[in-house]
Amino acid sequence: MSNDSILSKIYEESEKTKVTINGTKIKKFRSDFLEDPETFWANEANNLIWFKKWDKVLEWDIPFAKWFVGGQLNASVNCVDKNIDNDHKNKAAIIWQGEDDATQTYTYYQLYLAVNKFANGLKELGIKKGDRVTIYLPMVPELIIAMLACARIGAIHTVIFSGFSAKALSERVNNSKSRLIITADYGIRRGNKIYLKKVVDDALPIMSTVDNIVVLKRGTDIINMSSSKYVLWTELLQNKKGFCKPENLESTDPLYILYTSGTTGKPKGVLHGTGGYLTHLYATSKWVFNFNDQDIFFCTADIGWVTGHSYIVYAPLLHGTTQVIYEGAPDHPKPNKYWDIVEKHGVTILYTTPTALRMYMKYGSSIPNSYDLSTIRLLGTVGEPINPEVWMWYFKVIGKERCPIIDTWWQTETGGIMISQCLGIDTIPMKPGSATLPIPGIDMTIVDENGKPVDKNVKGYLVIKKPWPGMLMTLWNDDKKYQDTYWNKFPGFYFAGDYALSDMDDYFWLLGRSDDVLKVAGHRLGSMELESAFVSFSAVAEAAITSKPDINKGESIVAFLVLRSGHEASEQLRLDLKSHIRNTVGPIAIPDEIHFVSRLPKTRSGKIMRRLLKSIATNAEIVGDVSTIEDESSIEEIKQSYLELREKLSKTK
Repeated sequence: MSNDSILSKIYEESEKTKVTINGTKIKKFRSDFLEDPETFWANEANNLIWFKKWDKVLEWDIPFAKWFVGGQLNASVNCVDKNIDNDHKNKAAIIWQGEDDATQTYTYYQLYLAVNKFANGLKELGIKKGDRVTIYLPMVPELIIAMLACARIGAIHTVIFSGFSAKALSERVNNSKSRLIITADYGIRRGNKIYLKKVVDDALPIMSTVDNIVVLKRGTDIINMSSSKYVLWTELLQNKKGFCKPENLESTDPLYILYTSGTTGKPKGVLHGTGGYLTHLYATSKWVFNFNDQDIFFCTADIGWVTGHSYIVYAPLLHGTTQVIYEGAPDHPKPNKYWDIVEKHGVTILYTTPTALRMYMKYGSSIPNSYDLSTIRLLGTVGEPINPEVWMWYFKVIGKERCPIIDTWWQTETGGIMISQCLGIDTIPMKPGSATLPIPGIDMTIVDENGKPVDKNVKGYLVIKKPWPGMLMTLWNDDKKYQDTYWNKFPGFYFAGDYALSDMDDYFWLLGRSDDVLKVAGHRLGSMELESAFVSFSAVAEAAITSKPDINKGESIVAFLVLRSGHEASEQLRLDLKSHIRNTVGPIAIPDEIHFVSRLPKTRSGKIMRRLLKSIATNAEIVGDVSTIEDESSIEEIKQSYLELREKLSKTK
């Protein structure tokens, strides 16, 4: 399938949004890396506080990398201690806001005291270096405190997204053999209480390694301490000292385990180390966001996912930045929460998902235009490729055509940003929909099925050629799966699992997962390419593409679409959309079915659950964990729409 029609539209728009071209500094950074990669990354590691400098920058025993071998440091010291020895001491570190607009602020000194006291509490419960601690909390400051307290004493934290079910929780606890769970009586989502302790109660009988459970009491409801293993957060902190001596950790000691989604099989425990990971985060956040002392940073991710780990918990605190964290849905009680937060707190950097932006787009521009967004100096996106149309809306409506957009590509496994603008180094032209260029220190290319580099504007597999500090160490207790999953397809190269192409300016364009591909009459079509084409139609706000078996074509395309305000579903609109797809992508991409729905099934982190749509389209039983779904009623609505259209189609045959 040719990308010419989509790219020509992208290039046409990109000519309108170029920033000042310089490029000499970023070229120098890249050449420094290529000449001497180890010295390059050692210079960045010098920005951290080390108890002992490393003996060797890198041990590379393919596919296992050890960074800054022999060096000793502590993540907690680098995030909080160093910020109380300067003028950041009384600066806000965290501004928390809830759905009901309640707020709470921690200064760096208050955060320091809270982390130290909780670390002493963990030690009282017998937690020591190397023990695993599962954190199952909502988006509250105590989640950050718990992570940093674990890091302080050398315990390995594993944060479980607070939307997961008892089964999903127990799988992860049992796999990590966690000795302790930290949870809360409830979290808040869409005005409802999500009873987290009840989930832990249900999972406890099948979690044999858990010795204690710390419960954060948020409300006035009585908590049933149904087991002697339970202890209240407040009770644990009683009479605890405000200093806990930090553990001297090896750079190669694990910092955390983060489990990838278990929707299609057993979850994989991605294991990240300490020194290399923190070096990567410090450098990338400096290069990409160019933090300054006046910044108010708002990353809308959930800490249960890697974006929350890297660019809520660690990177901003490494730089002494003030950040906003939000507990709640972006459109509850009204579709205005992000814009309200920006105005209320004077946010200067907004880092969010294309999914959230598409949701806001469908309500039009009048809502964000009613807020003062003038404090924003930088806009960012993360989590998935951004459609050019969404990029332009973000640039024009939210940024008022004055704020650069940094579109970032990276993964749970990479630890930190890998492709992005680097405004802290230099400025280069923006292209709507492109993540631009690999960051300095990252050597990547695009290859074909045989591992050979492809030509410009030819779709292939994204691979990384050299190790980088933020990379995962392995998969928890599964070195073989680590090698098989990421290194065996193209020996010596890290296989990202994404399709991409590079244009004539060497800009990278991410085209979706290589395992999320439709094969129609022998043609391989990426779901992201098709969804981008649908969203480019003026009436469509969101699109999700799946397929079903077809006796003639192998697979036929099924589209689920959310319309923008002011547009109504009709047969004429279906015909217009099919014509649009014919003209923008080609006849092979015309869908057999188009379903109009009010909302798509998404996780609470904003990812569309395409496997559920696939199950509906194929009349298959829905399998896997659905506890992360934002709104279960969306599934019933889509089922009903699907049945009605199928019945209508059968009558016309």
